[in-house]
Amino acid sequence: MNEDRSGAGFDPLIGEPPGGIDSPARRPDADLPSAGDSPSARPAPQAIAAATTAASPNEPVAAAAGPRGAPAPGDMLLDPEAIAEDEALFFGDDAWIRFRRPWGFWRRLLVLVGGLALVLGGAYWWGNSWLQRQLDPPGEAHGSFLVEIPSGAGVNDIARILASEGVVANATIARLWWRDAADLQAGSYYFAENMSVDAARAVLESGPIPPVFESITIPEGLWLSEIADRLLDSLPEFDPVELQAALTDGRIRSRYVPAGITSLEGVLFPDTYQVDETGVSDERDLVRRMVEQFDTVAAQIGYDDAPERIGLTPYQLLVAASVVEAEAARSEDRPKVARVIYNRLNEGMPLQMDATVLYAIGQRKSSLTLTDLDIDSPYNTRRFPGLPPTPIAAPGRESLAAAMNPEPGEWLFFVLVERDGTLFFTEDYDEFLVRAADARARGVF
Repeated sequence: MNEDRSGAGFDPLIGEPPGGIDSPARRPDADLPSAGDSPSARPAPQAIAAATTAASPNEPVAAAAGPRGAPAPGDMLLDPEAIAEDEALFFGDDAWIRFRRPWGFWRRLLVLVGGLALVLGGAYWWGNSWLQRQLDPPGEAHGSFLVEIPSGAGVNDIARILASEGVVANATIARLWWRDAADLQAGSYYFAENMSVDAARAVLESGPIPPVFESITIPEGLWLSEIADRLLDSLPEFDPVELQAALTDGRIRSRYVPAGITSLEGVLFPDTYQVDETGVSDERDLVRRMVEQFDTVAAQIGYDDAPERIGLTPYQLLVAASVVEAEAARSEDRPKVARVIYNRLNEGMPLQMDATVLYAIGQRKSSLTLTDLDIDSPYNTRRFPGLPPTPIAAPGRESLAAAMNPEPGEWLFFVLVERDGTLFFTEDYDEFLVRAADARARGVF
């Protein structure tokens, strides 16, 4: 401590920092006694310094001399009057020391809550901004391209496919956003790149685009060769060799065709078929569909019960239905033609159906010659009894049903009597000859 320093500017409560305290500006006579002071009331700095210097380190404190007693080494010199004067100078208007109160609990809590609110608010803003970018990416959707959604694909699969194609930004976000979507259909859809999740969902919920179809109609009564020609004419992409193989190699089969028969004659169901872009070059796919359609219709009519109800196998019933299809033009005549067939079979008579002869010669003619009628073919029912070995045409639903449900009657003969296809039925051969001659005279046939 700087003991020779005067008390001015010294704060006995705080103490003196190392290096001393620079006193504030003081009057030149600050250390001199005032006019009202007595010489003994305030010792001069020199006296204090001398007294301090004269004190011996080995001398007891009690032996100190002076009006207030000699200070021991290291003791602070406390002069109340000097302290009062120094305080007035030190804490004057020009030199205030301000002490702040410690922060209270509520102020600290308020700061903590405010800081936490700022952090959470910033996190929410960033998260919400990120989510909005995933739901609706910046920029406009552009381009248009086809995306195929495979059969059986769920929401997860669809979201992944669209994300990989660049349609939506995030598969996970799209999947969560579509969790309440109705059943989405497989098929082809047109999408754009950089679409919003809502826009992509709207495309999905509108359903797949209708495929581009080629429509082809197969009428009743055609031979297998005629069906093949119609398919090749309607679908130029079909390969004739591949189509012929599909029709005859036995790889495509009907459940009603017995083993050993590879021809699909009679089991290509006559109907209208739609062929899409991939099917126009797939011969076997269309042939398979036509056979499957025949099996479906035959099962609906009851062909599995043919042995019990008619006494024929399902395939024999199909052969009979093909003859009905070839001989009867009107719906009401078909069950009667079926009855004539069964009556002749039961009597052991040859069927003598001209349609079977036409199939045997491979030509469609309005009249048959004696040579035609004498052709050596198992399909010539004028020479060979029983049913032909295979169907002779593609029967439609009505003919298939007529063979399964023949009309009761004793008829053994029928003849065309009108140009609209009306047939006359009789069990009397002479009556048959008379009606046949009349129809021929009128130019019906």
